[in-house]
Amino acid sequence: MSHEGGRAPSAEPSGLLAGLRTRPSQVWGAVRLVPLIRPEPVQDLRLHPRIHKGPGVVDLGRKGTYCSYIPHSFVAEWTGDGSPAAAYGTQLTGSQPEQEAVEAVRLHFHRRMARQEAKHRLRFLPLHLALEGYLSLHFGGPSIAWEEWSRQALRQGLSPRVEAAFVGAEVPGLADALSVFEIHPGQCGVLVYLADALAAAFVVPHPEDYRTLHPTLVQDLYGDLVYHYATLMPPVTDFRARVNDTGIRTLAELRAAVARQTAQWADFHDTTMAAGLLGQESTWQQVRRMGRFTLSRFLPRFRPKQDNHIGEAISDEQGQVVYLKTFRLSESQVRRGYLLSRLAAHDWHLADTAAELGVDKAQLCHRLEAAGFGHLLRPGVRGR
Repeated sequence: MSHEGGRAPSAEPSGLLAGLRTRPSQVWGAVRLVPLIRPEPVQDLRLHPRIHKGPGVVDLGRKGTYCSYIPHSFVAEWTGDGSPAAAYGTQLTGSQPEQEAVEAVRLHFHRRMARQEAKHRLRFLPLHLALEGYLSLHFGGPSIAWEEWSRQALRQGLSPRVEAAFVGAEVPGLADALSVFEIHPGQCGVLVYLADALAAAFVVPHPEDYRTLHPTLVQDLYGDLVYHYATLMPPVTDFRARVNDTGIRTLAELRAAVARQTAQWADFHDTTMAAGLLGQESTWQQVRRMGRFTLSRFLPRFRPKQDNHIGEAISDEQGQVVYLKTFRLSESQVRRGYLLSRLAAHDWHLADTAAELGVDKAQLCHRLEAAGFGHLLRPGVRGR
């Protein structure tokens, strides 16, 4: 697979959760779900799912292909004049005729990560748009043919580039948590935590879109870090509001006390629990213009031993995010991204990169091998 296009990075949209209000979390075992409410839903952009069965192959044109488990795509519908839009594609169908089972898995082929289907309709592959951006990071390999790099690295770059993830149905407790989750009036998003580590953020324009797309969270991909957290860590504590009844004599005073508790929880969540996502520095890249909206994806600066999230977003003309989907990278994925970014910053010169990292060239080669990039080095260099 390879990078989808050579678009220049765009300016970062305003705060990822701007215009959304955090509500008290709901807990199931090691899973914590934090609902996000949008006081004023976006009326002129709507999303609906298109279901695919089995693995998929995405044609990226002459630059390669992307292969992954792709359970569904999203179809975005918008209006050109700001008037309300309806979710497209709702149908009633009869039962499918029975077919003889065969020992094979059907592949679904897609053209591009994001494809215009009509004037005001775009089909895109949620989360995979962001994952392909990570996989294509410096995909071309060494920009200068230094003697340390193998012929394969110089001719094929990083192809094939492979990463692993878990489908949500395999994450212990996630499916149960989503099935008993209470959807709030006006809810347009959710933050998913595993053992209080932020695993994913999901935001849509309209509450009806969220109710439709809520079940797709169990079909999304999650990193191995949060999978192990969900498997090995004990149940998390449910943060319950406690109102001191001293001095409360009227319903108005009780409402005010409850409002203060809600505001304190929201402030704690946004400044502490979600700080790794909301505070990270990211590089944004525009993918497609959609009337007054823009579909983009972003990569972190790859900070070792810190939270690093990749994602995709749709923002309006004022930079407010109306759609968001993120994926938390594991520490090994962060290391790979960090090494590639530092190599690219030094034109893939091993000695210069090693000097910046404070190690010698042999130690850098060892790090590359441990990260899974040993095949890029010449055999003589790997053996030093």
